[in-house]
Amino acid sequence: MSFKFPKITIYDRYMFKQVTLASLVAILLFTIVWIAPEILLNTIKGALAGDYGIKTAVLLLFYELPKILDKAFPVGLLLGTLFTFDKMSKDSEITIFRAVGMSFPRIIAPVIVLSLIFTYLCFLTGDKGTPMAAEKMRAIRGSVRSTQYIYTQKDKTGHPLAAVVVSKSYDRKLKNVIVLDFSNKVYQDVHQLSNIYSAKIGYAYDDRWELNDVTNYKISSDGIYIDIKHINKMNVLEGETAKNALTLMTYSTMKERDITNHDLKNYVKLLKEEKLSEEYNFILNKYLQRYFHPLVCILLAILGCLLGFSKPREQRLVGFTIAVGCIFIYYITLPFFDLLAEKEILSPYITATFPTIAFLVAIFAFYKSKDL
Repeated sequence: MSFKFPKITIYDRYMFKQVTLASLVAILLFTIVWIAPEILLNTIKGALAGDYGIKTAVLLLFYELPKILDKAFPVGLLLGTLFTFDKMSKDSEITIFRAVGMSFPRIIAPVIVLSLIFTYLCFLTGDKGTPMAAEKMRAIRGSVRSTQYIYTQKDKTGHPLAAVVVSKSYDRKLKNVIVLDFSNKVYQDVHQLSNIYSAKIGYAYDDRWELNDVTNYKISSDGIYIDIKHINKMNVLEGETAKNALTLMTYSTMKERDITNHDLKNYVKLLKEEKLSEEYNFILNKYLQRYFHPLVCILLAILGCLLGFSKPREQRLVGFTIAVGCIFIYYITLPFFDLLAEKEILSPYITATFPTIAFLVAIFAFYKSKDL
């Protein structure tokens, strides 16, 4: 039995074209509204102040687009389908399609195809576009990542072996590093120190963290340093531990959206191995959202079709009000779900999937209410 691809009719081409044009206009308007108030103003100020030229200013605006489009694709589809179906309902076109025997699934079939295209574009933008644009913007501005970081090395039982406190780092360059070397003695859950190392500079290699110009304070069992000596060079982290610490320090300065899916997945695994529960739950939630957020394009497209189905004399404002409310609630509650995941109130698998499930429930409710 051979599979035959469904025949593309004049209706499919007509509907696909109408929804595409309306969605692109909605995406354009959303992008202009999002970029105009602050981003455009700051870019113009930078150009007038002589920080960069016109060409660089245009590039900076261009590299802001992936971050905006990630949000604009679902919104554009919702408003585009809503506007198209609302107009066709008012013009009695939908009534004609229903009269000739077209079911609701058949009517929205071209919209589903379009939403699948937008879903892929949304996924690609989040995975590749936004991280690449962020890297390009850092290169244009000549900015270097700077951070403060504390890494605690533990044994298999959870006993701390050493704590590396980096006061400031620029990429791999370390400044004002303090290393706390713990002994095996524990007094009332307080871990006894055996050595304190203080270094002015250091460098984080892939296989080791090397410190230069080190001052070593030897600590007695009474908690008093008994000897001070100078060390020209020493390694504090080596092998896989050094590599993991560098990864954690690097990603701690980056926003989740600036990391590709592949790197984000590895980061989640590393956080789990290091037992950094809060950060692990937060990043896992963000990683799962990378896959569920594009699916919202399909759901909002269907929701827009349902809201657009109306009687010839029915008020158009109702559907658009509900659509704007859905968009507002979706984006305003995302940080709230992030917090619930981070504080371990709810599992990241729940917080990441809840908006998708909510939209499915809304679609089912509107489908029943429209009696389609």
